[in-house]
Amino acid sequence: METKRVVIKDVKHPRDGELLEAAQILRDGGLVAFPTETVYGLGANALNEEAAKKIYAAKGRPSDNPLIAHISGEKELAPLVAEIPETAKKLMKAYWPGPLTIIFRKSDKVPYGTTGGLDTVAVRMPSDPIANRMIALAGVPVAAPSANTSGRPSPTTADHVWEDLSGKIEMILDGGPVGIGLESTIVDVTGEVPMLLRPGAITLEMLRELLGQVDVDPAVTGPMSPGMHPKAPGMKYRHYAPKADMTLVEGGTEAMAAEICRLAQESISQGKKTGVICTEETRHLYPESLLGQAQFRSMGVRAKEETIAHNLYAVLREFDDIGVDRIFCEAFPETELGQAIMNRLIKAAGHKIVKV
Repeated sequence: METKRVVIKDVKHPRDGELLEAAQILRDGGLVAFPTETVYGLGANALNEEAAKKIYAAKGRPSDNPLIAHISGEKELAPLVAEIPETAKKLMKAYWPGPLTIIFRKSDKVPYGTTGGLDTVAVRMPSDPIANRMIALAGVPVAAPSANTSGRPSPTTADHVWEDLSGKIEMILDGGPVGIGLESTIVDVTGEVPMLLRPGAITLEMLRELLGQVDVDPAVTGPMSPGMHPKAPGMKYRHYAPKADMTLVEGGTEAMAAEICRLAQESISQGKKTGVICTEETRHLYPESLLGQAQFRSMGVRAKEETIAHNLYAVLREFDDIGVDRIFCEAFPETELGQAIMNRLIKAAGHKIVKV
């Protein structure tokens, strides 16, 4: 299959003419990768079970991993869900369109092939102008996980999508680099108490300020037991992972840097190409001798966590590109956006954490 790449000239004001072919591909049961405010998504008609199967096949994604249905306006929600709880209405009013996915009880209209066999459906309304307008033109809800090979770091540029999916899908809409860089927050409103299933830019603190009590699923910070069925994307399987073996190091900044130096030196002595992920504030804690032997990358500024979120996947993919064998990465406080950053890093490391 030849993959067509369409570069959007004005990403804030896309022209319908640039998006009509993508909309037609979606209506016809094909696959289109497109930018959102979080990461690039791989879209298919959410109401077409055969189209959903194509997503799983293109990504190499386990079929019990649910997909998120994307809509362009609130009027498109009602046909997809059995009910809209008051909690959901509060969330929608506060954060839609935007980086928030809400899990509802599904209607009969939504096939189990889209929901991973669950009786619930995850729905999001993206604020990205390209994504929102493409969905509106398609006239169907668009199931869209991240547009990458399953398990790899999520794509934050069209080049990342091309690297993973060229030749496997019909089209890529190139809208340049995304804004946030981490997948949407996911909240389940089907129980008595809303449950955070995946942290993101809409933080736990923000949710609790709006709703009061919000519980956190144990899979946010710990591994999910193999026999359990994931209720949302990113819960069960090794996700966001580089090809290298990755270790996360937690502790005070100086102790953390010292332990990473020790681990990196040990790795280098074993003949392993070694990468270190630090931040602008901690770079000075690493000796010049190590800087010359290991591959160092800064993810951004600790005082501005949005820079860490924006750069996280690009740094992991860069290490893949240069063939690093082992990565040692600094940890972050698990508050505000740091909870989402740590959720992705812990899963990328396969829960391999050293505490100092």
